[in-house]
Amino acid sequence: MGATEWPPSIEDIKISGIAYDSREVGPGGLFVAVPGFHTDGRKFLAEAVQRGAVVAIGEPLQQEALSSLPLPYIEVNDIRIALANLACAFYGYPAQQLCTIGVTGTDGKTTTCNLISAIFEAAGLQTGLMTTANFRISGQEWENATRQSTLEALEVQQYLRRMLDADVTHAVIEATSHGLELQRVRGCNFDVGVVTNITHEHLDFHKTLDNYRRAKARLFEMLDPGRDKGLGIQPAAILNRDDVSYDILKPYCRVPILDYSIDQPAAIRAVDIQLNAQSTRFHVLLPDSELMIETQLVGRFNVSNCLAAITTAYSQGIRPAAIAEGLAHVKGISGRMESINEGQPYSVIVDYAHTPDSLEKVLATLRPLTAGRLMVVFGSAGERDIQKRPIMGRIAAQMADFFVITDEDPREEDRTRILQEIAHGAEVVGKRQGRDFLCIADRTQAIAVAFAQARAGDTILLAGKGHEQSIIVGRQKVSWDDRRVAREELRRLQ
Repeated sequence: MGATEWPPSIEDIKISGIAYDSREVGPGGLFVAVPGFHTDGRKFLAEAVQRGAVVAIGEPLQQEALSSLPLPYIEVNDIRIALANLACAFYGYPAQQLCTIGVTGTDGKTTTCNLISAIFEAAGLQTGLMTTANFRISGQEWENATRQSTLEALEVQQYLRRMLDADVTHAVIEATSHGLELQRVRGCNFDVGVVTNITHEHLDFHKTLDNYRRAKARLFEMLDPGRDKGLGIQPAAILNRDDVSYDILKPYCRVPILDYSIDQPAAIRAVDIQLNAQSTRFHVLLPDSELMIETQLVGRFNVSNCLAAITTAYSQGIRPAAIAEGLAHVKGISGRMESINEGQPYSVIVDYAHTPDSLEKVLATLRPLTAGRLMVVFGSAGERDIQKRPIMGRIAAQMADFFVITDEDPREEDRTRILQEIAHGAEVVGKRQGRDFLCIADRTQAIAVAFAQARAGDTILLAGKGHEQSIIVGRQKVSWDDRRVAREELRRLQ
């Protein structure tokens, strides 16, 4: 029934919980029928009723289906907006009592979120964290095993409520383009928006680069200069002056902009950068002082991630000493430039790099640190952006001495075709399969072959999976961990 046809009693229905997965509905529950990528929640109304749903909400149904439903059905025009609004209300609008920081971008979001959290903790603030790799609430940390970088609105609000109940004051949230476009972070009342960079990614979903950029811009549109939570927060938009995103996002910002840079004039800059295999040192020029930073994170791209975190902290009045201390204490981010050492005479690095830009940056970082050959094992996800596949093949061909193309998450796509599309990008620049690279769909075998070819002084990068604990084949999540497989293969070779 439509909203105008509610019976007088519908407002009196007691709701015990909210679920958008019919399998999660409990007695007295509200079922939110959300269309997904493979199916439609409206197909599971009967199952929701069997599990105890007392009311459902969704986008319009055909009249014959509507009249046969055994429970009230509230029709809305946009179910994702409705889900977010319901989640906020159900959990008591927790973002209204937190300083919320959203971090978006193509690459570096997870690292930047963790760096911001570390700095704020060093300053004595209680933080909460939601990222692709991990969750943290007041010092308690666990891995994100959901394979979602930004959770659905219901879980986002639930975590914010848990943070508030645990006396967290600052929540740092990874805000992906999907999360922004699909209203997953609606109601987060962001006070600070941060961007790392915007490059080629997710065109399977957004269709065009302009649409992708527009989705990222939503974070900065959400920053409200008139919002006052009474928490002493300074609203700010943190932009990267080195990236094309600066000019794209600037018109969407209604709050003060604070920019950072390595190469361009900016409010906060990194200079005198010293890179080596174990750490990175650089000076930061703040508007009113200078700061020496030493971090165990490696690579020029991590200097940019550090700058994003430093600028965020500076915008909120964090002391420079706490900024330096927080960054110094970060030992590494799970699955990001993570070294695997089983006593082998060559280096093995696991990294989440799964976009053209991130693969290029990681290979560029590893090249001067590699005495021998630089090799990479990588793939590209099935049912995702196909345009990036030949680009990644070309990057590997131009920057690595040898590479193995393999599965990432093939899903229901033809595995061989994915590998061939990546290989085409390498062949266009003159590389030949069998001589310069191999295509081996089985990721374990691909890693084993790469290790078998390695010699002392070589570096092997395992790219694309990082922290992930599964690989998706068909619709099944198969247990997987690049780090575990790497260790097993290295031990087997000894």
